[in-house]
Amino acid sequence: MKTKSLLSLIFAATIGMPVFGAAPTTVKHPEWAKNAVIYEVNTRQFTDEGSFAGVNANLDRLKDLGVDILWFMPIHPISEKNRKGELGSYYAVKDYKAVNPEFGTLADFKTLVDNAHARGMKVILDWVPNHTGCDNAWVIEHPDYYARNEKGDMYGPYDWTDVYKLDYSNIGTREAMIDAMSYWLTDVGVDGFRCDVAMEVPTDFWNDARQRLQALQPELFMLAEASAPDLEEHAFDMAYNWPMKDLFNAISANAGQYGFVGNDGYVHTPAPARASDIPTLVQRQHADFPLGAYLMNMITNHDLNSWEGTEFDRLGHLVPAFAVLTYTLPGMPLIYTGQEVGMNRPFEFFVKDEAPDWTSNDWTLFYTALNSLKHSRPELSADASTASMITYRTTSPDVLVFERKDGNSRTIVGVNLGAETQTVTFDSASPDMTNAKAVSVKNGGTSIPETLESGEYFIFTVN
Repeated sequence: MKTKSLLSLIFAATIGMPVFGAAPTTVKHPEWAKNAVIYEVNTRQFTDEGSFAGVNANLDRLKDLGVDILWFMPIHPISEKNRKGELGSYYAVKDYKAVNPEFGTLADFKTLVDNAHARGMKVILDWVPNHTGCDNAWVIEHPDYYARNEKGDMYGPYDWTDVYKLDYSNIGTREAMIDAMSYWLTDVGVDGFRCDVAMEVPTDFWNDARQRLQALQPELFMLAEASAPDLEEHAFDMAYNWPMKDLFNAISANAGQYGFVGNDGYVHTPAPARASDIPTLVQRQHADFPLGAYLMNMITNHDLNSWEGTEFDRLGHLVPAFAVLTYTLPGMPLIYTGQEVGMNRPFEFFVKDEAPDWTSNDWTLFYTALNSLKHSRPELSADASTASMITYRTTSPDVLVFERKDGNSRTIVGVNLGAETQTVTFDSASPDMTNAKAVSVKNGGTSIPETLESGEYFIFTVN
């Protein structure tokens, strides 16, 4: 059942299209998550030693950056049978209740969790519920936990030859998975999970798991690697905003900035789109997802970086403008290992790669400032049902101007995502700039610039 919301009415009145918000989510988000920034830790590649100790040594740097949630890519032992590459994929789990000796010991990880908590940061584990590695103990001890193909054999989904898919029609599979997840909450003290390919696991399992896990961790935080609205009705706090990532790529292609070369040696340019398509997507997501559900905005992550191109391959000189949008559009922004220093290369996935150069630079200052803005502005909450988005029509489809509003607190944002310099003129209504303070605008101006160069943006706040 769908109900019309105040946000819907505001949005519709501004962009001229009817919007209906979905029913509210039953998930109770932790208070600390509303204006949080999530950081994805690739432990293997994070430091030269690729260990928990290496991450531990960088906690103060991450705290100073403004990180709130540390999402650790899978830390479990990696299966050896059918292993890909030298060290294998993190996502081929051999033992759900152990840690990869490549990274250190369980005691090392507990110390890392404790130290993160002491700095006010939360820790979530990347959890792989859809499949296990091919030599997971369950393969021998509980073969009934696994799905079978038409020949009666265990199999991996897609082209994932290093894993076997689990069967969630078996109650034993479900109980074993919840038991393993419970262990990390009660014995290690993590704050939640990012769940790999969550849409491949039955929604009713997630609904049950949420209730049972939250009884153990009242401030549980759950992130789904999926863009499926039903998962956020009763189970997950946040889902991936894959559609927005795809739209960013398409807008970049229209501006001539998309240049990722695939394994076949060709650039497969997405169908072009314009900045004016962004409010339409926001509107559609507001209609489709439960009210109060969070979406994770990103310009990169481990999959994008290793398989689909760095943010610079895909977005070119528009990277800063798109990064600003990940912080100011409804949702929670993600920073991936190396993003905060502008690392412009893909990490190897199955072997140890060179760690980023963590020397602070202009990118570090850029993301630190965005993190501070996110923390200080209630209207930039991840929850779009409490902080409205008002879009102002401009005469250029490449110029997007909008504001987020919560009571008297407003953030006004503008970006030029086209290939050419554009004049900023409005079709009708324009933002009220009374008492507006410039956060980031060329020449330190106190009003909306008359023109924006390609990739240029502005941010103002009120109150």
